[in-house]
Order: sequence, then structure tokens, then C-alpha cells
Amino acid sequence: MTDFPGQIKAKTVACTLLLLFLLFLLLPAVAIANRETPVVRAVRKVGPAVVNISSQQEAARPMHPFGGNPFFDNFFRDFFEPRPQQRVSLGSGVVIDGRRGFILTNAHVVERAADIKVVLQDERQFDVTLVGVDADSDLAVLRIQSDTPLPSVDLGNSDDIMIGETIIAIGNPFGFSHTVTTGVVSAVNRSIRTDQRVYHNFIQTDASINPGNSGGPLLNIEGELIGINTAIYAKAQGIGFAIPINTARRIVADLIAHGHVIQAWIGVTVQPLDNRMADYLDAPDLQGVVVARVEEGSPAAAAGLAAGDVILSVNRQRTATPDDYTAAARALRVGQTATVSRWRDGRTQEVRMQTAEYPRARAPELIWRRLGIRVSDISPPLQRRYHLRADKGAVITEVRDGAYLARVGAAAGDIIVRLENQAIETVEDFNTLMIKSRLKSAVLVQLLKDTQIYSLTVPLNP
Repeated sequence: MTDFPGQIKAKTVACTLLLLFLLFLLLPAVAIANRETPVVRAVRKVGPAVVNISSQQEAARPMHPFGGNPFFDNFFRDFFEPRPQQRVSLGSGVVIDGRRGFILTNAHVVERAADIKVVLQDERQFDVTLVGVDADSDLAVLRIQSDTPLPSVDLGNSDDIMIGETIIAIGNPFGFSHTVTTGVVSAVNRSIRTDQRVYHNFIQTDASINPGNSGGPLLNIEGELIGINTAIYAKAQGIGFAIPINTARRIVADLIAHGHVIQAWIGVTVQPLDNRMADYLDAPDLQGVVVARVEEGSPAAAAGLAAGDVILSVNRQRTATPDDYTAAARALRVGQTATVSRWRDGRTQEVRMQTAEYPRARAPELIWRRLGIRVSDISPPLQRRYHLRADKGAVITEVRDGAYLARVGAAAGDIIVRLENQAIETVEDFNTLMIKSRLKSAVLVQLLKDTQIYSLTVPLNP
């Protein structure tokens, strides 16, 4: 049957109108698709894995109109002003293992908090178990129990970060949950000095990282975790810093397995390569550290390192200063094969050694050499001998003449009650913390002398 020209025209108009109508319906979707950038996709992917970390604290009482009158003070306190509890946002975190419920955050976010809870993007709230904290790296691992797997982030590779590449930060600055900021990688391998310690090997970015962002993820454009944001550098304005995820991997593994970080042992004490030493070693153009001592039976001794060698790098990480060397040594894992570049006899050589765990039997020797004291558990005979009132701590039994503690007045019978802000109940506690702190240049000691507690920053002898 043949269509008349008028019918053909009507069908054409109808088809055109239908196409225009469909195009009208599809235009918003097309527009949205055009606006969906890689940043949008990354945030959508990772956002559910970012958590708000909070703690319950007591709210301050409001003022009442009869302030200053004891009768009304008591009346309002007893009947109208019970102290309310409120949740205070501490910072951020990110789920790194959704199946087991592990969350990575900053140590300073949780170190003084009680009754910690985390809230997910979907507003589910969980109680938290503190798995482990490492103040030296400013990292902590939390754990929550969930009946179903949690959304988690994919771990990236922070070793191939490019200066200038786009990055994304997600966190809870000032309590504003799931705030997204973007920027670029400004620099890598930055060191930050705070009032308490020096942090090494940070990523620097121009993405806004404010209080509350601490512990949140720093992402690459693929939505992979490349760093943990930190706001410890209070003087920064328009500058953010993050701990590289490759640095965090080893620390997280130790915290999950042991609850604390186990520092690998090489057995080397170093000192700066100053001009006088460089001239003596005929090495005026070198940048490195000089081996001052090699411990007998250590991995370094087995590999042939000796006093007078100049260490230029450890696993290709430059060691121009003792701080550089300490940072490189901290990055090593127990049982790892480390490659040390040294200068000896006018040429550079590479030496390989397998790191080990520090022998606990050497702790008394370490303490005597670094602190100049001998300690013992508190026992009834020592309590009677030194008239001790405490029953916990490590009691000093001998102080070496000339040691720093001797010069400031420490003596046999004084009790070490805290080391590096951690309580000491037994000599075993003290040994463990001294082994962990052996790479530091100084430690914070709280000393009980008679009835007074003194806080001392004690330099560790090389």
C-alpha cells in the first residue's frame, strides 16, 4: 500500500519530534558523563572507605544567671546541669583491609583518646580496638568488627610518584565529614621537625590538609592510596604533608602482627663526616656518614663493615647525615637483605647483609653503653635497701661516672617509671623500649627520685 505525500511528511515530522524528545531526555546524562572527571570517579570509589574517628568527651557547663551565689551554684549543678557527653571529632582514617576490619590513621589522632569510635560514610558507627601505635612514624592501626566486609581502598605505589601529578585528599577537617581537596605533588622526601621529633621522607602537596584531615587518605588519580595525610606541621599554610604508603606498609605489618614496630638490626653506630674527618680519610667530596663502631656478631660485622668506612647510601637511600642514615635504617625489615654503599680505600663498594632482630640478651649492654646505667626489677630486698615506696618500674642499681644521668644527679635507688611516654612496670618493659629507641639520639625519661618525678631528655651516647 502506497503512502501519500502528506502521510510521508507527517511520519517524518513524528520521527523528528520523537528523536528530539529522546535527545532531550539523554542530554542531562550526556552532560553528567562529560563532567565525570577522574577525580570524581576516584572520590566515588574511595569515599566509602574513609572514616571519621571521634572520642567521647565531657562538655563544659553553660553559664547560668545566678553565677557567683553558692546556693544557686549548687542548685543548678544538682538539678539542671548534669555534665553532658559529646563526641569530638579527632581526625580521619581509611579502611585498608575490609575483610578483617583494619583501619590506618595517624598515631597523634588516637594516642590520648579514650572510648574511640569510627563512623563510616553511610553513618554506621563502630567501637574500635587499638591494634598498635608507632609514634616514631606517626602511624596507628585500629580494628572494627563487622558482620559484612567493609569498603576498602586499594594500596598504590608511592615510590613512582611524579612531581606535579594530581592528587586527592579526603578527610574530616574541623569536623566537616568527607571533605575532598585536590592539588599536585609539590615535592617528595621532605623532613619535618616538630617540637618532639623529626619525621622523614614525607610527600609534600598543595592540597589543603587541616586539623581533622590527619589520618585520611592521599590518593592518586586512579583512586589508589599513596599516602596518609598528617597535619602535625602547624605552621604550614597552603602546604600539606603525607606519609608515603610504601613507608607505612612495613610499619602496618609489624603493628598487626606484633602490636609494635620491630626495628631491624644492622649493628652500626655512625657519626657525621666533617671536614677534618674527610681530609683524614682523603674523601673531601663525599657526602656520607662515618662508621664509628661495629657491634661484634652483628650483620654489619659479618658483611665486613668496619670503623672508618663511609656509608653513602642504604638500599639506594642517600645517607648524607646521621638523620638520613637513621631514616634509612628504620625503613629496613627484619630478615631483609640490605645493600650498603660504602667508600673505602679510595673507591666505592657495595656490601650486602641480611638484617636481624636485635638480640634481647644484649639489652643490659646496650643500656649501659647508651645510658650509662644498670637497672633491676623492684624486689623486697631493694625496697628495704633504698627505702622504696613504689613497687613498679625499673630501679637504677648503678650509674657510670661521667654519664649524663650521673651529671644531673641520678643515683642508685632512683626509679625509671616512664620511657618515651610509655609506662615502665618491669625491667623487661624498659629493655623492650630501649631496644626500640636505640636508633634515636635522645630519649625522654621520667625518673622517680624520693617522692618527686623528674622528666629528663637524656642524650644517648654513640
